[in-house]
Amino acid sequence: MWWRDRQPYLASRGYMLRPRYRAGWKPSWIGTNVDPEFCEDAIDQMLPQILDATRPDGTVVALKHTKRTTQEIAIARFLCSERFKGDPRNHCAPVLDVFPDPVDPTMVFFAMPLLRPFDDPEFGAFGEVLDFIGQTLEGIAFMHSLNVAHRDCAGPNIMMDARPLYPEGWHPVRRDLSPDAIHQVKPLQRVDAPVRYYFVDFGLSTRLDSERKLVVGGKGRDQDVPELSWTTPYDPFKVDIFTLGHLYQAAFYEKFHGMECLLPLIQAMMAQDPGQRPTAEASINIFTTLRANINPSALRMKLRRQDETISERIIKWFAG
Repeated sequence: MWWRDRQPYLASRGYMLRPRYRAGWKPSWIGTNVDPEFCEDAIDQMLPQILDATRPDGTVVALKHTKRTTQEIAIARFLCSERFKGDPRNHCAPVLDVFPDPVDPTMVFFAMPLLRPFDDPEFGAFGEVLDFIGQTLEGIAFMHSLNVAHRDCAGPNIMMDARPLYPEGWHPVRRDLSPDAIHQVKPLQRVDAPVRYYFVDFGLSTRLDSERKLVVGGKGRDQDVPELSWTTPYDPFKVDIFTLGHLYQAAFYEKFHGMECLLPLIQAMMAQDPGQRPTAEASINIFTTLRANINPSALRMKLRRQDETISERIIKWFAG
């Protein structure tokens, strides 16, 4: 109802919400024998402060409702400003629009592209893993070059523009369905249709005067970073390095067979002593070296999960 009440205003700004969130909506299954499970307008949003919307050109975006004074908007707009948005190293999710809430002057809406979690669909080939690592290291190095520390670059805050994988689109909530929520959608392979990865959610991010400046507090999703403290100052840039290294460890090294080549990079990035961790640029150099030693023929090697059963392996083998 909160979104419904703002729907006319959002429409005047060029953002049309799904039927469920429009004034006068009546559930399509009422008075029928249709199971609501099969009705698109029965699908609710996932997070109360975020909702999908469609622009006049048919583009689906994500609208986020947040405080006007939050550093998230300031940092996101800085990273996506005209000065930087054309830089190929920039992997910060674009801010498409920012406008005020007509009811609460302390709040604003901002629009960003509709993205998917970085691992949905699951990675299928070794080369796709290397592409992800290369892009995320490039993106964090870009932010650090501008003295911006993300401070929460864990898996949930890395997403992808999946349009190359889903040429016909997908439902913004039930991502395995078509936009009308009628048909199952099958993605293309990333190795054949490369995607671009983006960092999102700059709510804990900090723009500093220098890479040598220390901070306190701001614990993100990765609680395993050893130096995090509310009282003892720490280097937020080295926190980003540990967090990404931990992500590579959990999402790839511990999940799939054949990831041993990533171990030197992961161990360096996850050094317990922050002073022993490489910078973002040095991490790129380590990755570039290990990448150069990989046979190109291995890039299309299908990934095999460590928890995969024999029956699952046989089914995949027959499926090609």
